[in-house]
Amino acid sequence: MERREEYKRELYKHWNKGLDAGDGCDTRREVIISEAVEAPVVAARCKLTGGSWLSPYDGVTVSGAAKLDVDHMVPLAEVHDSGGHAWDAERREAYANDQGSPATLIAVTAKSNRSKSDKDPAQWLPPAVDYRCTYAAEWTGTKLRWGLAADEAERQALLALAGECPSTTVVYETAP
Repeated sequence: MERREEYKRELYKHWNKGLDAGDGCDTRREVIISEAVEAPVVAARCKLTGGSWLSPYDGVTVSGAAKLDVDHMVPLAEVHDSGGHAWDAERREAYANDQGSPATLIAVTAKSNRSKSDKDPAQWLPPAVDYRCTYAAEWTGTKLRWGLAADEAERQALLALAGECPSTTVVYETAP
């Protein structure tokens, strides 16, 4: 059973100092840099110029990091609903900045991220149909990585997608 009570985005401290606290790049920028198709120039205080990215949700090529959002594959509100409400502040921050799995955080167009909002696969799927199998696998892997539950509508949507994706495999490692 999902639980939205007491959810506040601020409970999940995100965009901390990232993997390399000395490089001036927060988690968000580190993800953007790591997912670039053409690397941006990284200047002082992690100012990014140039570069290009492919947003997998909608298949749009983006020039310029400012046009990107970094999405939590499983949105923070959904994490809270699915078990994160019982986590302490350290675990919430660990999820919100998880770079230990390439699926947890993903650079996408701002438009597609805002369209998704805090919806699960029963409510939203990527407009790029050829990405849906990957999306379902990465959603499932992220939920399993973090020991999160799925409600019945979400489970049914994922099972339907799995039926359409017989060669897709869910891969994950349990979060530390």
